[in-house]
This record gives sequence, structure tokens and C-alpha cells, in this order.
Amino acid sequence: MNVVDGKWPGWGADAGLVALTFLPPLLSQPYVDTSGPAWSSLIGYEAVAAVVLVPRRRLPVTAFVTGFGALVAALVGSAGEGAKLTPLAFVPLAVLLFNLGSHCASWPRTMSALLGGGAMVLLGLWVNRMTAGAGEFRGGLDVLAALAPMPLAWATGFAARIQRALLAAAEQRAAEASRARRLEATQAAQRERARIAREMHDVVAHSLTLLVVHAEALRARGGELPGWARTQVDGLAAAGRQSGGELRDLLRMLRDPADAAPLQPVPGLGELSVLLDSHRAAGGTVEVRMGTTGTALESLPAPVRTAGYRIVQEALANARRHAPGAPVRLTVDGTAGRLRCEVENSRGARRGTAGAGIGLGLVSMRERVGALGGELTAGPTDDGGFRVVATMPLEDAGV
Repeated sequence: MNVVDGKWPGWGADAGLVALTFLPPLLSQPYVDTSGPAWSSLIGYEAVAAVVLVPRRRLPVTAFVTGFGALVAALVGSAGEGAKLTPLAFVPLAVLLFNLGSHCASWPRTMSALLGGGAMVLLGLWVNRMTAGAGEFRGGLDVLAALAPMPLAWATGFAARIQRALLAAAEQRAAEASRARRLEATQAAQRERARIAREMHDVVAHSLTLLVVHAEALRARGGELPGWARTQVDGLAAAGRQSGGELRDLLRMLRDPADAAPLQPVPGLGELSVLLDSHRAAGGTVEVRMGTTGTALESLPAPVRTAGYRIVQEALANARRHAPGAPVRLTVDGTAGRLRCEVENSRGARRGTAGAGIGLGLVSMRERVGALGGELTAGPTDDGGFRVVATMPLEDAGV
């Protein structure tokens, strides 16, 4: 027999109840009366009681009335034949009374069943007086002594039902409190996202818009600028427009996560050439080596494409900030179900911008790669440069 979640299976509990209920009367009957009528009455009664025990939870009143009637009939019938049943024959009645208190929630039906049982007792005593020949087989104090503890069985079942109701109510209150806490946490997170979105709109979006406006103004007067400046302005305007679109998508997602569909396509490794062109337009140099990916970059899983693009984007930006003028080597290789992106720059031709960045670029890259089950390593090289290597599995990302 298997135990599941700490509870016995229903059929196992019923089998154990039948054994504990019906074996004691059978084992004790030989010490009371071994006559044929006694055994016939006992076995007939226990057969009826065994049948009514099966639907006792669904039909508690019917099971009690039927079982009690069978007991009264067995006692009266055996007494009329000059036979006596063991006092342990009342054990099944105690089980049925416990079940009545535990599973019958209707007070009118419970009282009707108890009153009906009392009426059967009185009727049985009267019939017993009329049919029993000897006085020792006529019901008296011995029957009342056996019936006296029976109300305790019903009270125990009633207490068990009340306990279950209290436990269910406590679990319901706990579930409602948990839902309320989750709702409150969700609302607090939504309020915080809305506040961050307002701050980003008022500060970042405004400044970014001004940057694009100034860049477009310079482009309008491109004839007055040297050639290298026109190229820089074009790259600045394009980067500003792209960043502005991505920022609008981010603000929409912060205000309402359910409305997270981007207004424009999310950049991925398929747009790597555009990213490299913008890096070159900003004065950087990059050498690209594409390994054997086994498939086109555009067909890679979307999370991998986006993560790879952002990692290369951040690594190139860091190279421009901290090692201006340094050549950059980019390697994108996909083998054995994994995509490997490596960005390495040598020592900068001039000193980098002091205080550039806020120190979260590497943290963001690690989080992106870690979310896909990959690994990221970053650190200085022997020649004074810096290397970033990200390895991401393709299978876990949805291939």
C-alpha cells in the first residue's frame, strides 16, 4: 500500500476500518455464545454493516439508520432464539454514529436520525419482551449500558467536523491574505514603475530629444561643416533616433507591463552590421570574424539575438569610452549548440574619458547571459586592453 502526501489511500483506510470494526466482535463471540443462532445473527448484522460502511460519507443518515436497524434486529432475533451477542457488536454502531456527526451538516436530518434510532430501541425492547422466553435474554440494563457511551461517538464526530470547518476557514483566510499581499506588492511595483517612467521621461527622454534636435540642426547646416564632422553628426542623429525609439518602448513597458509590445523591432544580431557602422562612424575601428554558426544570425532564437546585440553594443561603447582609438576585434561563432561572442580591444591610443559610465554595463551583460543559462567573462588583457566573452546555449533559449 502506497502513502501519497502523508495520507493513506481511501480504500486502504476503509479496509483498516472494516478490520478494526468487525474483527473484535467475531473474535470475542466464542467467549460469549457459540450457538448457531448467535453466530447467524452476528454474521448477518456485520454483513449489513459492512455494506452500509461503504457509502457512509455520502449517505451518513441512511448508513446509520440501516446499520442501527440491523443491530436491533440481530439483538432481538438472537434473544428470541435464546442466544446472546457479544457486547462488542456495538462497535460498528459507534463508527456509524461518529460518521453521522462528522459528515451530516443538516441538523433536521441529524435529529430525525437520532429520534428514529431511539424509536427503534424502544420498539426493539418491546419486541424483545414479547419474544424472549427467559428473563436473561430480555433487554434490560445491559443494553442501556452498551448504548450509554454511543452519544460520545456522535459528539466526537461532530467535534471533528467543526475542527475541519475551522481549519478550512483558516486556510481560506490565509489564502485571501496571501492574495491581498501579492496584490499590494503588484500595485506597489506598478506605482514604482510608473514613478521611474515619469522620471526617465522628464530627464532622459527630454535630454535625448534635445540631443537629436541639435544633431538635426547641425545636419541642416552640413555645408558649413568639415567632412569628418558631417559623418559624426549623421551617426549622432541616427543613434539618437534609435535610442529614442527604444526608450519609448521601455517607458511603455514600465507604465504597463501588459502593453510591452515594442513600437519598433527589437535590435538583434541581424542588425550587427548597422551597429558596427555606427561604431566606425564614431571614430572606432573594428575587425570582424564570423565563425561557423551553422545557421543564419537572423534565425537564432530571439533572446539570444537580442542578448548578443546588447553585449556587443555595450562592449563597443566601453571601448570608445575607456580606450579611444584602440582597434577592436569582434568574433561571433556558433558551434555545438552554443553562441560565442568575443569583443577584445587593445590599449587605447589616448586616455579615456574620466568617470565615463555608471558601472552597470558589465552587471547588465552578466544578467542577460545568466538569464539564458550562459556564462560571461570579462577582464583586462596582457597588453593593457580588455576582453569580453559571452557564451550562450541555443537549446535552452528555444531552438
